[in-house]
Amino acid sequence: MSGYVLKLARQAGGLTQERFAEHLAVDVSTIQGWESGRRPLAAMNAGDFVRLCARVRRLGAPASTGRHLRTAVEADLVLSTGITAGGGWVDPDLHPLAASVHRKTLTNLITWPFTGHLPPELGAFTSKVPRRGPVPPGPTLGADERTRFFDHLMNVAERGVHPGEALLRRQAVYLLGFDHRDQVTAWLRQEWQSAGRRPVADVTSLLEARSASVALASAGDASHLHDFVARTTDSRAELANLNYWAHWIGELGDDQTDDAFMADGDTKAWSGVRLFEHLVNRLAPTSPHLPLNLQTVHTLVASRPALLTGQSAARSALTEAMDILTSGDTLTRAGRDQVAGLHYALRLADR
Repeated sequence: MSGYVLKLARQAGGLTQERFAEHLAVDVSTIQGWESGRRPLAAMNAGDFVRLCARVRRLGAPASTGRHLRTAVEADLVLSTGITAGGGWVDPDLHPLAASVHRKTLTNLITWPFTGHLPPELGAFTSKVPRRGPVPPGPTLGADERTRFFDHLMNVAERGVHPGEALLRRQAVYLLGFDHRDQVTAWLRQEWQSAGRRPVADVTSLLEARSASVALASAGDASHLHDFVARTTDSRAELANLNYWAHWIGELGDDQTDDAFMADGDTKAWSGVRLFEHLVNRLAPTSPHLPLNLQTVHTLVASRPALLTGQSAARSALTEAMDILTSGDTLTRAGRDQVAGLHYALRLADR
């Protein structure tokens, strides 16, 4: 991931590999090694890595390049750990999936080789270098690497059952949603039968059920996500869901090393503006995660009416999304009730 992000940054600065090598006073084979992953940036001396980030920015790459390169190195660590371990076990104290609660930016990079979708955070990296023949549209993994990575996630999900392994296991289960093998989808359904049917007693049990239902939706089975949403309408679950989303989208500034922060009743640390925009853009009828996205928008607007009253653009975006949803037949009864509640909030905001 980091090599490909470096390539995008170089091209955004209008530099060929040869010119980039000249500016850095290195051999062009070094640039090729970094960009291909043969010479991982994660193995670079920390000081050299910081200087590389600064140098590529001064050569015309976007100002956010250093941040994206650091996140990409973290994504590389997750992928390489899984690929190296395969079906083996890695001590949770050393596993990158247990180091922190992931945000959208990191997860988009981890899953890029599986989705084939350019992470939207990298949209500013517009190439200024003419193409020399066909090039891959993104980073790729070989079939064996993909199998080893997902086999490792499955092993983590099956063995990580102790309390201190909850974050490791939950994030592994979520990533399994990008593995479309039949046996993995069947395992996720069994996971839902276990986690999704237990009482939502605390944040851990809530997130176990959430991860299983979201992963199944990503794998093409959204039915259990409807069940999850229906079972998490109490205020405590809704609060945890909002805090999770705020962290995921980056509205919470601090990194989190476990899921306990989601139970925090004080949500004044984040405004919800970025989260609102993110969710409204994902209210498409075809979204596999529509039930959860719609429920979250409904809860967010109810907790922060000012998101609509002070912003005409926000009202227009939500109105358009609601019109599209109501013109089709994808909504459940609960979904129709939530849309009705949002329409009422829009009418109040227009007064």
